[in-house]
Amino acid sequence: MLAAGCSSPRYEVAQPVSHALERPEDTSLGRTQAAQLAATPGQSGFHLLVSGQEAFLARAAMAEAAERTLDLQYYIVGEDATATLLLQRALRAAQRGVRVRLLIDDLYAVGRDFDLATLAAQPNVEVRLFNPFLRRGPLGLSRLLEYLGDSTRLNRRMHNKLWIADNALAVIGGRNLGDAYFDVREESKFADLDLLAGGPVVAGISRSFDAYWNSGWAVPIGAFLGEPPASAQLQQLLQRMDERAERFRASDYAETLRATDLGRLLRAGRLPLAPANASALYDDPPKPQSGADGTESRILSVLRGAIEAAQREVILISPYFIPSERGVGVLCGLASRRVRVRVLTNSLASTDVPVVHAGYARYRPRLLACGVELYERRPDGGATRSVRARLSSGASLHAKAAVVDRKWVLLGSMNLDPRSRLSNTEVAVSVESAALGAQLGELFDEAATPDQAFRLALVEPRNERSPLVWTSEENGKPVSFTSEPLAGLWRRIVSALLGALAPEEML
Repeated sequence: MLAAGCSSPRYEVAQPVSHALERPEDTSLGRTQAAQLAATPGQSGFHLLVSGQEAFLARAAMAEAAERTLDLQYYIVGEDATATLLLQRALRAAQRGVRVRLLIDDLYAVGRDFDLATLAAQPNVEVRLFNPFLRRGPLGLSRLLEYLGDSTRLNRRMHNKLWIADNALAVIGGRNLGDAYFDVREESKFADLDLLAGGPVVAGISRSFDAYWNSGWAVPIGAFLGEPPASAQLQQLLQRMDERAERFRASDYAETLRATDLGRLLRAGRLPLAPANASALYDDPPKPQSGADGTESRILSVLRGAIEAAQREVILISPYFIPSERGVGVLCGLASRRVRVRVLTNSLASTDVPVVHAGYARYRPRLLACGVELYERRPDGGATRSVRARLSSGASLHAKAAVVDRKWVLLGSMNLDPRSRLSNTEVAVSVESAALGAQLGELFDEAATPDQAFRLALVEPRNERSPLVWTSEENGKPVSFTSEPLAGLWRRIVSALLGALAPEEML
């Protein structure tokens, strides 16, 4: 087993090169986007997808409207209802003659080779895995040993999240494919953000997909199976998907979707899009044998430049926030020249990765002492109902966005932590839009209210050695805490112990 852990990767399979649709204007989606943006030539159009229902409907509608291509790139593709339905929509598109390319990071795909290969056996469908493990069995021990023997390569994960139709419309943001990201169950869902994009920026987003798809990191699923699935197995898979879809149609969630006009408006080209100048940003996938090279993310470089040029306000939204020494210097430098800096992240009670919270916690006193405002998501903040979509709806924050002076926005898959900076690959769009900046600013303002988030402070302001205090609101009355609020003892212990042991660059 130790020898297995030290094996080198093998890619003994054909990897044909393919590219995004060259003329999206020849499709219905391309024509409708061109018509919508005709008054603002050269600009792209955007629609913020805040609720999980909107995010699901946008993807489903794009799959239904696609005529030539669907390109899907995800870190996680679940095996639950919403992920199954979206894959079913993609398969139906393939049956109409649409070319479907599905690229999934292998970290959460190992053990699903047969089902993924069965999908790939459908005409017009290709499935590739990013940076795959060689050990494909159901037991995790062999993969753990492989990781220990080849950690430089296997630590490089593809965190990108894209859904692109006909190279004319794209959804980019923080959501993977799964129930937790589409607000299916109240008790286990993420507060997240996606951006629907149309116009010239989609070509840049598609170039990022092509760069990954055609790299040596993306290995066709057929490389891991001896025999391709038979047609009967494909029919069985399709039947299971149809049965799950039929059960889903009878759910309250599906009833809510049917009452929403977003899908119909998108297909008809009548969904309002905010015009703006924009550009796509992405990390290039290194060659498989090179591993992570430690260079800074291209996205982070653009973000830092925009933040350093801020005049009035910087808003940062990230579920995992570990700013680094350099980041602390940048943010404190802004505060020293009276730029308001506000950060929304998870509390220890709301985070799904407690060890990362420990990396963040060590920076809190210094940030507070220099004037940075910190807000931490309450785990029960999503319990308050609202007729409109809110960033605060969800048990745990998962959105990733930055807003500078409420007129420049960065939104994508990147967290503000060392893994996203140094190890994972990411994709994002930068948008110069006062309308989008104002909308995100309003979402932040609401998510930072006392009933939705804890606001942190030092008992002795400006003294970074002073104890911390968390203020919030419960049942309309102010409350305060002197230790990690609403977090159980075991969670505190795990965070403290693992946080002390794990190197920061791994968090």
